[in-house]
Amino acid sequence: MRAMIWDLGGTLVDTYPDVDRALAGAIDPRPGPELLHEVALLTRVSSSRAIDTLASRHGVPAAHLRAAYEQTKELWTHRPPPVMAGARALLAAVRGADGLNLVATHRDRASALALIDALELPIDDLVCPGDGYARKPSPSMIRALLERHALNPEACFAVGDRPADVEAAVAAGVRAFLLHTPGVPLEAPGDLRTPSLDALIGLFTAREQS
Repeated sequence: MRAMIWDLGGTLVDTYPDVDRALAGAIDPRPGPELLHEVALLTRVSSSRAIDTLASRHGVPAAHLRAAYEQTKELWTHRPPPVMAGARALLAAVRGADGLNLVATHRDRASALALIDALELPIDDLVCPGDGYARKPSPSMIRALLERHALNPEACFAVGDRPADVEAAVAAGVRAFLLHTPGVPLEAPGDLRTPSLDALIGLFTAREQS
């Protein structure tokens, strides 16, 4: 059995635009492109780092930024963010090959499941730090999914938009793809770059046929 291990926000679901606007808006009610780009560079590393760094740089209380970030979850209860381009096709390709679509996310379980349910995503299992696992780049969430489903790491793929996603998967022995975000230069040891999720459909199909 093979599987795709997904990150959620920024990989499976396009959460960044709402998060970036919320954090930038907490600094300036009418944020310009420079501020939005500054925020984007930070959120692609981690939301917590973005909040701490922006609070220090702009003299805004971290609690104010964190509250703006949490408000995005309330927004998503009635207007969920869109699925990332190519995600549904890749999910279907994995399912069509009798594989599993698994999620390892830093998002709390309730918020993650709310997004998955609202967008009707065919996810077979999900783990998060609230389940008792360390956050990425620790491989503990990836290893938990592998063990739970008796998966050979070499027969699985992982995809994420942050270096920590790749580092966690590689440490667990899983081949990992770093999803490129235009204008945001990121790299991680052992990553395989992909410009889009669509590009992974052929790679997965080729692996299934090999």
